[in-house]
Amino acid sequence: MKKVLSFLSCCLLVLCIQAATVDSVNVYSAAMQRDVKAVVVVPTGSTAVSRLPVVYLLHGYSGNQKDWVGSTNLGALADTYQVIIVCPAGHNSWYWDSPVDKTMRFETFISAELPAYVDSHYKTIPSPQARAITGLSMGGHGALWNAFRHPDVFGAAGSMSGGVDIRPFPENWDMKKWLGTKKENPKNWEDYTVINLVGGLTSGRQALIIDCGYDDFFFKVNNELHQALLDKKIEHDYIVRPGAHNWKYWTNSVVYQLLFFRRHFDKAAN
Repeated sequence: MKKVLSFLSCCLLVLCIQAATVDSVNVYSAAMQRDVKAVVVVPTGSTAVSRLPVVYLLHGYSGNQKDWVGSTNLGALADTYQVIIVCPAGHNSWYWDSPVDKTMRFETFISAELPAYVDSHYKTIPSPQARAITGLSMGGHGALWNAFRHPDVFGAAGSMSGGVDIRPFPENWDMKKWLGTKKENPKNWEDYTVINLVGGLTSGRQALIIDCGYDDFFFKVNNELHQALLDKKIEHDYIVRPGAHNWKYWTNSVVYQLLFFRRHFDKAAN
C-alpha cells in the first residue's frame, strides 16, 4: 500500500511540475488611475524558450478575468500551442474608451497599458506579429475593436460569438451606460461598433478569424460582418457551425482560434 501511495505521489508531483503556470496579477492603469486584474497563463517549459508569442483572451459581459481559466483547460492549450495567454478583467466596458465616462478607458488599457506590462514582466516577443487578441461575446467585439484600431499592436485577431454590430441592441448589456442612449447619441452608436470599422482595414495586414454558432443571437450580425469583409476584399477565416451562445460552443471554438494564431505566429517568424 505504501508503494502504491508513493507511486501516486510521484505521479502527482510530475503533473504539478508539468502544469502551466497561472499567475493572478494586478496591472496598474494610469489612464484609469486604478489596478485592473488579469490572469496570465505561461506554458510548461517556457523558461527554456527565449521568447513566446502572446494571445490576449477577453471575457464576455458579466464575466471576469477568471472565466476562461475556470471554464476551459487553458493551461493545456497554452502548453499545446506554446503561447502565453492573458485574460484581463473587462468590467462590462465593451473594451472601449467611453466617450461619456472618462473613467472607463479600456481601449487604452487593452491596446497600450496591458501589452506594455506583459512585455516587461514576461518573456514575450514584443512585436505585433507575435501578438493576437480574441474573445467571446462582448470580448469578441472588444477584440476586433481594439485590433482594427491598433494594427500596430495586434497582428492577428479573432472573435467568438461576438457582438460585432451593437446597433440592434440599444437597451442591452450596459452599452448605453458607456455610449449614452442610442436615441440621444446616435453618432456614438455608429462610431463605436466593429462593423463600421471595416472600411478602414487593409487586406493582409492582420490575420483574422471569426466564428459563430447557427443558434446564437449574434449569428445575423456576424454574417453581416463576414459579408462586409468580403465586400471590402479583406482576407479572413469565417467559421459557422452548430452551437449557441454558451461555454459548450466557446470551449470548442477557442481550440480552433489558438491553432489559427499559432500558424500565423509560425508563418510570421519564417
